[in-house]
Order: sequence, then C-alpha cells, then structure tokens
Amino acid sequence: MITFTATIERFDKKAEKSGWSYIEISASRAQKLKPGTKTSFRVKGALDSHPLKQISLIPMGDGKFILPFNAAMRKGTGKKHGDKLKITLEPDESTFMLNANFMACLKDEPLAMMFFKTLPASHQRYFSKWIDSAKTSATKTKRIVMAVNALARKLGYSEMIREEKRNRNTP
Repeated sequence: MITFTATIERFDKKAEKSGWSYIEISASRAQKLKPGTKTSFRVKGALDSHPLKQISLIPMGDGKFILPFNAAMRKGTGKKHGDKLKITLEPDESTFMLNANFMACLKDEPLAMMFFKTLPASHQRYFSKWIDSAKTSATKTKRIVMAVNALARKLGYSEMIREEKRNRNTP
C-alpha cells in the first residue's frame, strides 16, 4: 500500500487524452504497488475519503502511470484540476463481475453477445460500469436496452454514447 499527496493535473493536447484530468503515479510508487509491471493494472484505495475499487492505472512510459480522474471522482471528492488530494492505493486483485441483468439480456441476443465477446475486457467493463452507475432501476433498464441494441449493430461503448448524443441534439 502507498499513501501520498498529489495535485490533480490535466492534459492539454495529448491525442485521445486531451482534456483528461489525472493523478500521476511516479515510477517508484508504481514499483511499490506492483514491482516489474509496465502494463495497466487495477488498484483500490481512496482519494481523500472517496473510496476507489477496480480503477486502472495507465502506463505513460519511463515507468510512470496515471490514474484518470473522472467525473465520479470529481463529485466524490469535491475537487478539480489543480487541487491536492491525499491518495491511498494498493493493488486490486478482485474479479470484476459484469452486470448480471445485462449478461442475461445479451444471452437472448446472439449477435450482440458475439460482438460483445470480441471486445477487450476493459471495453466490456465500460458497458457494465455504465449500467451499474445508474441511480434508478428504470435508468438501468434503459441503459441495458441501449447497450444490447448498440452491440447488435456492432457499436462499441464510445460509438454508442456519441450516437446517443447526436440523437438527443437532432430535432
């Protein structure tokens, strides 16, 4: 386990990461967490008192990693780019469980399930986490339907979200 204080940073222009807020994990800290690892791995812990689990650290080269600081983390901590946080991290070896209702619906749609299985595990988790983050059962149901329909049309998570935004903005 490691504990340290860091400033929330933001990428200006960095390919697909432009505009992302993140916390840098130095090479020496990453080595304490998972010695010898140069690929993405999951951690758990806390940002201030906001709990974390199943969060990926992303390698950035030279042994450094970043922890993307997403909207849920901003809301949970009340912090933004430029603020300081107390960070506690340790490796998270727990198995991620995909949303059971989502998986049951995918079983009823073979084309959607076939495409879903071609996606990397991290992309599969995007769908499940998005469904699980819904606050009401009605929203969860809506998201499951949307995800299954998108997967049946061979759309990944980001394509599905972009299409939904376009549809909302079209009169």
